[in-house]
Amino acid sequence: MQARIPNIAKIAPNAYKAMLDLEAFLAGTGIPSTTLHLLKLRVSQINGCGFCVDMHAYDLKKEGESDERLWSVAAWREAPYYTDEERAALALAEAATRIADNPDGVPDAVWNEAAAHYSEEDLVALVMAISTINAWNRINVTVRLPAGALRQG
Repeated sequence: MQARIPNIAKIAPNAYKAMLDLEAFLAGTGIPSTTLHLLKLRVSQINGCGFCVDMHAYDLKKEGESDERLWSVAAWREAPYYTDEERAALALAEAATRIADNPDGVPDAVWNEAAAHYSEEDLVALVMAISTINAWNRINVTVRLPAGALRQG
């Protein structure tokens, strides 16, 4: 696979910087980095973004994440490796990513479970993280940025 546009940052630096500013915001929130990467990995799997699946799996591995958690994130409901907080974040991420699949948008039960584990400030951070990774996925899938492109230079 060859990228349609291999370097968006060079062509639209201000837009790219705005996306990186969102990432900087997320890094400064109270949400654990592992939770953010698991959320980003799961959303990227749903959206079929090979670039982001690859990147977030590598990021999690660099942070010391176990193979079991990496391999099972697509089936997190049936895997015993996730905390209740992570499960609530993953459920929210899936519901918000698949918003067109539910006529009511994000179900109250999903939101309420997330709200039971996260403060209002953290919920905003989760919503921003979900929105941001969905945007990255749509950018990378549209321009066909291949998996591994970041590591390969």
